[in-house]
Amino acid sequence: MIPRLDNLNPVQSLYLEFFNQLTARGFGGDVNPDYANRVVLATDNSIYQVLPQGVVYPKQTSDLVMIARLVSEERFKEVVLAPRGGGTGTNGQSLTDGVVVDISRHMNQILEINAEEGWVRVQTGVVKDQLNAALKPHGLFFAPELSTSNRATIGGMINTDASGQGSCLYGKTRDHVLALNSVFLDGSEWQSEPLSDTELGTVKQRNDKVGEVHRLVDAIHRENRQLISDVFPPLNRCLTGYDLAHIRTEEGLFDLNSVLCGAEGSLAFITEAKLNVLPIPEYAALVNIKYAGFQDSLEDAKQILGCGPTSVETIDSKVLSLAMQDIVWQTVEDYFPQDAAEPEIKGINLVEYTAASQAELEAGVARLTTYLDEVNQQPAKSFGYSVVYGGAEISKVWAMRKKAVGLLGNAKGQQRPIPFVEDTAVPPENLAPFIAEFRALLDQHGLAYGMFGHVDAGVLHVRPAMDMKDEVDEALVRTVTDGVVALTQKYNGLLWGEHGKGVRSEYAPAFFGELYPQLQRLKAGFDPFNQLNPGKIATPAGSGAQLLKIDEVATRGQQDRLIPLAARDEYSQAMFCNGNGACYNYDPKDAMCPSWKVTRERKHSPKGRSSLVREWLKQLAVHNTDPVAEHQKVRSSNFLFSLPARLLNSLLLKRGQYDFNHEVYEAMQGCLSCKSCVAQCPIKVNVPDFRARFLELYYGRYMRPAKDYLLAGLEPLLPTLAKWPGLYNTLTQRPAMRAVTARLLGLIDNPAMSPESLAGQLEAQAVELATVSRIARLNQADRARTVILVQDAFTSHFEVPLVLDVIELLQRLGFNVLLAPFRPNGKPLHVHGFMKGFEKAADRNTEMLKGLQGTGVPLVGIDPAMTLTYRQEYRDNPDRDQIEVQLLQEWLAGQSDALKGFAADYNLDAGEFVLLAHCTEKTSAAVSMKGWQQIFSDCGQALTQAATGCCGMSGTYGHEAENADTSAGIYKMSWSGVVNAPENRDRLVATGYSCRSQVKRQDQQQIPHPLQMLLSLSR
Repeated sequence: MIPRLDNLNPVQSLYLEFFNQLTARGFGGDVNPDYANRVVLATDNSIYQVLPQGVVYPKQTSDLVMIARLVSEERFKEVVLAPRGGGTGTNGQSLTDGVVVDISRHMNQILEINAEEGWVRVQTGVVKDQLNAALKPHGLFFAPELSTSNRATIGGMINTDASGQGSCLYGKTRDHVLALNSVFLDGSEWQSEPLSDTELGTVKQRNDKVGEVHRLVDAIHRENRQLISDVFPPLNRCLTGYDLAHIRTEEGLFDLNSVLCGAEGSLAFITEAKLNVLPIPEYAALVNIKYAGFQDSLEDAKQILGCGPTSVETIDSKVLSLAMQDIVWQTVEDYFPQDAAEPEIKGINLVEYTAASQAELEAGVARLTTYLDEVNQQPAKSFGYSVVYGGAEISKVWAMRKKAVGLLGNAKGQQRPIPFVEDTAVPPENLAPFIAEFRALLDQHGLAYGMFGHVDAGVLHVRPAMDMKDEVDEALVRTVTDGVVALTQKYNGLLWGEHGKGVRSEYAPAFFGELYPQLQRLKAGFDPFNQLNPGKIATPAGSGAQLLKIDEVATRGQQDRLIPLAARDEYSQAMFCNGNGACYNYDPKDAMCPSWKVTRERKHSPKGRSSLVREWLKQLAVHNTDPVAEHQKVRSSNFLFSLPARLLNSLLLKRGQYDFNHEVYEAMQGCLSCKSCVAQCPIKVNVPDFRARFLELYYGRYMRPAKDYLLAGLEPLLPTLAKWPGLYNTLTQRPAMRAVTARLLGLIDNPAMSPESLAGQLEAQAVELATVSRIARLNQADRARTVILVQDAFTSHFEVPLVLDVIELLQRLGFNVLLAPFRPNGKPLHVHGFMKGFEKAADRNTEMLKGLQGTGVPLVGIDPAMTLTYRQEYRDNPDRDQIEVQLLQEWLAGQSDALKGFAADYNLDAGEFVLLAHCTEKTSAAVSMKGWQQIFSDCGQALTQAATGCCGMSGTYGHEAENADTSAGIYKMSWSGVVNAPENRDRLVATGYSCRSQVKRQDQQQIPHPLQMLLSLSR
């Protein structure tokens, strides 16, 4: 935690003074020595966890110059720094016990696109997919591909010399770097690009760090040419980190970028990059080949490569089975048909072809399919394939392949596949026997594993399943790694195929041999005091510094094992986060994670919140506090009895008493509980679940704001308030009352209650409340045409016209509509951490709905967020009976005959409409979104789903004053553009009550529900 200023040790004093000096000298970015930022950036996508002293977020190059000059002062020679981009490294590259320098928050602008000359200039905090989205209108793309492309930064790619799919054709990142702007440790700025000998001579005459490093690198290359040639293997992936083999380009130019690319931030800060970009292939096809054995897919790759593809990727049965259980499978399952007579798929090869013409593309595909048809059904060969044409469809399959990295972490049980020997590279012709021995090594130690990778480049990602909280498993990291190192050397390969060295740099001397002292010499020239990412790649010559060792750096497992098992189980939704960072997705049109996107603060992401909860649980354990017992205590405690302690703690907090609980609380309060993480995170991290649990304990220690009681208690009061809607609206809608509510309760834009109650309107439409006895009196034919609408607080009291329209449409379709009696759903209670109240509400509602469900009449809900509560929060309690409440589209899509009859009876004119879906619905019930298109199609209408993220309302979140700016900011990221597009006028429909409320609030437009739109066509 943050140390007391009067109780600092020398290291803490040094770093605090460093931060104070940065601030005093006008540092333009953010300086964060707070514990939350330190905890969140203590992990990456590796097995390691190293707590930094603080985090700084520079805003411009001058901030990095300031850092470099300050750290060069004699008094700060012990301060160490680690540059960080997306934090997706699997080897601890960006972890440090010093200062994390995170450029991704602010330095993320695309500065210039020159489509004519085929280059782009960017700040290095730009995300790869962000860059390609900007290049797409120009018909261009940045070629190096990687599975983390939606959150990996260009700076991270440069610093690890990243590559992935298609590297045999497109090469690595350094192959596309034209120039780099760097800041050296003396504060010198330099733009490095290939130099002629004349230009190099001029630079070498400079009397500063720029001249010094050019003299040094040129001397190392001239003096060791033959040794460099002997040591660097002729592999597609080559050796990353201080790439001496490419100091001279094929044209003979001197290129400093060869050592900066892959240096993992150990030589300089890279602030901008000029990159080569390529035309997007006009024609593309993907052949998906099925195998009965994974080894078969590897063996077959040799013949496939002979058919001249652009790339060949492979996936084993472990990864494939996890993909089949994930939301991503819904988009690709048609391309992997499984006939009952066929063997189980145990491996697949994904073979891509790209071409400049359709004829060239078809010729390439034909070469492969001819071979496959000839060998099909032969032993150890494929047993089937499918061909996908077109970039849009191919991208769906590649998205599934990309997600494989994270999906491996979602295996069941405590042992999860983890990265520590997972990017070996061998000559492609050696891959099959190498993997056979690799698998034998893992089998010898009884380890399960998942495999996927780039067989065309001889790179395979192998992740053994281990429980790093278990000391026995932890010891296997050394045993297995040493064994894999020996295997890669046996097959003339490398331990580091594409993900960089990081902590695994300890094996660099063994691979570089007598050339390693030259790497040390190079490091000393750039960083004589070992301040930039020390312990990785190389140590300065003569410094006595040592490389980090794989089993001497603190791991996450070592921290987590301090947490009692019962607490781990209670908060398992946070414990299993593996740091893959899928929640850092930059795309504003993607639902996950809105709070991260709008704030760019990593603590406001599922990964950040998981990290904070894990640390919170550890601290509770250190202080002998059992969270499971605390939950029971809070639920059984008397409100008045606990009031004095909560008042005192709240008073002390206001007076500045530090409590880590409050840092965790701030991160949790920023969560919208939109639940996109539940479906989109490969690990299924469920922030709303552990957020609710945390809030329950937090408010057992501190006072709750009054608004929480109002929001959580409103649902059961609504039926009574609905009897006097005029009074309610007077109290909530008058400007003076709005001002009072905002000031005293922190609530804004409270929705108006429908002027006429639903109960008073039902008689006009001959709708009765559903009871078991009433349904029992229906004959079989009538019961088959009956549906029960399950009420929710939002539509039944604030959107009565919608409920009536839904009923009218269903009646026009020929259905007898019954309305379930209103019972509080409890979702607001869960969102605000009233867990005891939620459990009671859920039990009461379940009891009522269980009786109705027993009649066999389908239960259907209108609002997606409230309806999905029955299959999510309700089912978190295994002792509660399961209630099947369908979303409207899930049930109605199965009534095709009725829909077509409706369209014919009312002679509906054809139209084209655009669907704005609720983010919880389209992530947690992704398959159901096709239902809306089917419904509209059956009615003779076309419906497309708009690409949007979260609207920013999310239940009560947008009505809380403290969230007003972020709510509006989230809306503007994707919804505002769609809502205000002229071509969408009178064509939009929205499924969520919150979403419709947000549009009305932000853009003063009223968007109908999909069924209201269909009903309007019949009027």
